[in-house]
This record gives sequence, structure tokens and C-alpha cells, in this order.
Amino acid sequence: MTSSSPVIYVVDDDISVCRALKLLLKAHGFNVCMFTQAEDFLSFKHPKVPSCLLLDLRLPQMNGLQLQERMTAQGVFIPIIFISGHGDIPKSVKAIKAGAMDFLPKPFTQKKLLDAIAKAISKSNVQTKDQAEIAKINKRIKSLSARELEVFRLVAKGMLSKQIAYKRGVSLQTIKVHRGRVMHKMQAKTVTELIRFAQKAGITPPAC
Repeated sequence: MTSSSPVIYVVDDDISVCRALKLLLKAHGFNVCMFTQAEDFLSFKHPKVPSCLLLDLRLPQMNGLQLQERMTAQGVFIPIIFISGHGDIPKSVKAIKAGAMDFLPKPFTQKKLLDAIAKAISKSNVQTKDQAEIAKINKRIKSLSARELEVFRLVAKGMLSKQIAYKRGVSLQTIKVHRGRVMHKMQAKTVTELIRFAQKAGITPPAC
């Protein structure tokens, strides 16, 4: 097991459940972080590695569904697997609609738990890579001058260099120079790739 191994977070106010899950998960090569309160999990600095959260529905002060809402609001994108001995259909439906990966009623089998974790980690892998790419794109965007950023936005919207030159009241050559610098700084080989970068960064809406 290494520091880059997937991390399984367990948020459950039952210490015996936490310990049992920790033993099981560590035996399967996972790093495990346990919390008995939702606030402690939220304040924890989560490493940028594939992970998932085993979350009890009933917790003191802030319940599982409320924690799920807070995570969404704070941009904590960790796949959630709800576990509960008190879960009912309306609550499980609400959790899944809000983005939870699964809802496992206690007691659950080891196979069901590990299967659910495997799916969640797979999703987290994709999210982790996506977030890393977005961070690189945003760093490149910060290197653009104000005029280059403007040209980037207009090119990303599908405007041609001559259209941008007309819109800004400058020469076509000037726009071509700015566009070349944008392509270089953004490390984009094609306009299509540049447009994708803009979509990833939220500068333009993704294509339907």
C-alpha cells in the first residue's frame, strides 16, 4: 500500500462499525480514514487521489443527506456509498438522485460492499484525472494577457480571425499574432483542442 492507494473514508458514529470496516478495507489494500462526525470529515484536507465515502445515514448534528448537500456546495467531489440500518426507500431515492453511487442497508455482505467500492473508485479515477486536467488548463489561462484572453474567448466561440479583427477594430495580422500566442500558451495543437480547453474551464458551454 502506498500514499497513492485509493482512500476510503468512513463516516459513522458507531465506533465498532468503523473499526470493522477499517480492518476489512485495509486487508484489501485501501488507505482508510475514519470519522464519527460529518463536520470532521468536511474540515479534513482530502488528498487528490481516487477515493470514496462510506457514509452512515444517521449521524449526530449533521446527518448523511445533509453532509451530501454540503459536499456538493463546497465542491467536494468524492463518490458516496450510503450505509444505514435505518434507511428507507424515500431516503435512498433522495440520496441516489443527489448523486450517491449506492445505498447499502445494514447488514450488507462483504461482496456487495467491495463491488460498490470498486465502482465508486472507478468513477473517482475519472474525476481525479478530469480535475487535474482542469487545473492545468486554468493555470495556462492565467498566463494569458487581457487581450489574449479576449481572443481565446472569441475563438472558443467559433469566430474566425477576420471576424475578431472586425469586431475589435484592429488589423487581421494583429489578431493572428494574438491567436498564435494563445495557441502556444494554452499548448493547443488545433482550434478544436482549444475549444475543448475552454469548455473544460467553463469559459464556453460544452457541446450538446
